[in-house]
Amino acid sequence: MILYQISTVLFYIKFFAYIYRHIVVKGKRCTSKAKLHGKTVIVTGSNTGIGKTTAIDLAQRGARVILACRCKQRGEAALEEIRRESGSTQVVFMQLDLGNLKSIRSFAESFLKSEPRLDILINNAGVCLQGQTEDGFGLMFGVNHLGHFLLTNLLLDRLKECTPSRIINVSSMAHNFGKIDFDCLNSHKALGLGTSFIRLLQIYCDSKLCNVLFNHELAKRLRGTQVTCYALHPGHSELGRNTGLFLQIVLKPITTFFFKNTIQGCQTTLHCALQEGIEPLSGRYFSNCTVRDLFAKARDDAAAKKLWEISERLCGLV
Repeated sequence: MILYQISTVLFYIKFFAYIYRHIVVKGKRCTSKAKLHGKTVIVTGSNTGIGKTTAIDLAQRGARVILACRCKQRGEAALEEIRRESGSTQVVFMQLDLGNLKSIRSFAESFLKSEPRLDILINNAGVCLQGQTEDGFGLMFGVNHLGHFLLTNLLLDRLKECTPSRIINVSSMAHNFGKIDFDCLNSHKALGLGTSFIRLLQIYCDSKLCNVLFNHELAKRLRGTQVTCYALHPGHSELGRNTGLFLQIVLKPITTFFFKNTIQGCQTTLHCALQEGIEPLSGRYFSNCTVRDLFAKARDDAAAKKLWEISERLCGLV
């Protein structure tokens, strides 16, 4: 018990020291002046936080923005706010539950029937909650990784038709603390088991590593297509909202004092979506509008390929 408590304290010290070094900065801003008239963008989880701020910016640039959100009431409220803030009527809400494979397929089918273009896909949504998805997957694995994996694959052909196009995968510096337990994925369809606070944080970190490995493998499969992809750490988190009550209380002072606000936090997303000339950096990871090197585990070819193949099977793509 004492060793467990010590390891927990050491984890927190390491975790928050890393946060302080990488997040307690005002941060760079996206400098692109790109206009997006005639372009269509999907932003998942865009009813709140950096997703909503990202959507406002893109709408102001002239893009047709699809708000892909789970909650109809919140999505429609965000729709009105984003239209008002951006001054654009080219903003549309489409319901999408990333924790439900049927919902993802329905969204993709509706989108492909109603929208002729897709120029930028921003996989932004994420949760930090224990539980299971509608299909029996661990909730964080299902929503943070698998849902976006399926969505991206269902929309790839449209992205290829509208090149040059981009896919943005919002990850987190938390991926540095992640690991992928493939045995657990195969046996339990989850990244890990347990309900303790430390397990919750660990599984969240694991899901963010999945984002980076997905991006790594996706870039390899997209070579020669003029569709590029980028993973990033935003520096802002809505996880205090997408958690249980206890974790909300714990995270409140952290997200208040250690994280960027939503305008600062969306800058790296915008940089990856808009910055001219970064196409040769497809598959790379960005933080603070700057490309960053990754630890070996986050660019492991074998692990990325294995995760892709397992994800294909779990989604029913093969």
